Amino acid sequence: MKNRHYTILSLFLIAITLISCGKEAEKQSAPQQAPAFPVTVIQNKTVTAYQNFPATISGIVSSQVRAKVSGYIQEVLIDEGEPVKKGQVLFKLETQSLSQDAGAAKARVNVAQVEVEKLIPLVEKGIISPVQLQTAKANLAQAEASYSAINANIGYATIKSPVDGYVGAINFREGALISPSDPTPLTIVSDISKVYAFFSLNETQYLDFLENTEGKNLEEKLTHYPDVNLILANKSVYSEKGKIQTSSGQINQNTGTVSLRAVFNNPNRLISNGSSGTIQIPVVYEDAIVVPQKATYEQQGNIMLYKVGEDNKTVNTIIKVKASIDGLYVLESGLNANDKIVASGIGKVRNDMVITPQEVPFDEVTKPIEVLFKN
Repeated sequence: MKNRHYTILSLFLIAITLISCGKEAEKQSAPQQAPAFPVTVIQNKTVTAYQNFPATISGIVSSQVRAKVSGYIQEVLIDEGEPVKKGQVLFKLETQSLSQDAGAAKARVNVAQVEVEKLIPLVEKGIISPVQLQTAKANLAQAEASYSAINANIGYATIKSPVDGYVGAINFREGALISPSDPTPLTIVSDISKVYAFFSLNETQYLDFLENTEGKNLEEKLTHYPDVNLILANKSVYSEKGKIQTSSGQINQNTGTVSLRAVFNNPNRLISNGSSGTIQIPVVYEDAIVVPQKATYEQQGNIMLYKVGEDNKTVNTIIKVKASIDGLYVLESGLNANDKIVASGIGKVRNDMVITPQEVPFDEVTKPIEVLFKN
């Protein structure tokens, strides 16, 4: 009886083993599912990048106010930030000593005039030589010139605005002794209804600008060049668009750069003379091939991605990049429209690997598009 139980148990274990082996064999003989990866179909897109250049800003007119004569400031007739008109009096200098000099000079003119009038009849009667009269007339002219110069200096003691604009910092106040040789101006009057932004391009950037802008000459190219942005010191984008007006057209041998000037309307006087900022120049890539950077990897200095063939096999593909725009590459070569690529997860992909494609819309994998250009 005991042997019978052992026999039944042995047969049961053998049956279980045979069933398990059969299932394992069946499992091994079943085809394995190819791993799934998101893929997208390449399309042409027009994208815009921006190149950034530091800029210094000034009013379209920025005129230093300086004294033409030495003297003590008697009155300051304006305040900082005040609008003024051309010819408006800004400062008055003390003129007491000049007025005294003018009185003495006027007296010398009168004496010389009397001398001339006295000699004229004597010369006419032949009593004295005409040379004496000519000498007297020369003395009169010299006295008149001296008197005129002193009067001019009295006029210069009233200092007027050379232009319409706004008064800047007032560097000297009442009682200060000033002179024409002072290195610091009395103030600066600026017209900031519009402002100039001055910036520079290096030689390569300038050649790209010339080659890629429509027009037969520099003037036409500047006319056709798109509007530019101004990034203010607080990183905000100025509301007014600017236009590049002029270029020096010459390479500075010391810096290797070309100077350019853009102009911006400044209706609210938000930008002041002497401000700083960043010029943002748009670079438009029309009908360009764009891929997400997360779909690429680097190998031996090359940027690569996986293209998907018709048999769903991955193919290592080298791409040449024209520009990088915050998470995107603009391609020069390597892909064509309608090519299919692995969009993400490339760390698990190998060359000649069969995958199960899971298509993702192209617009979804290429957002955002328009962002700042990374220099």
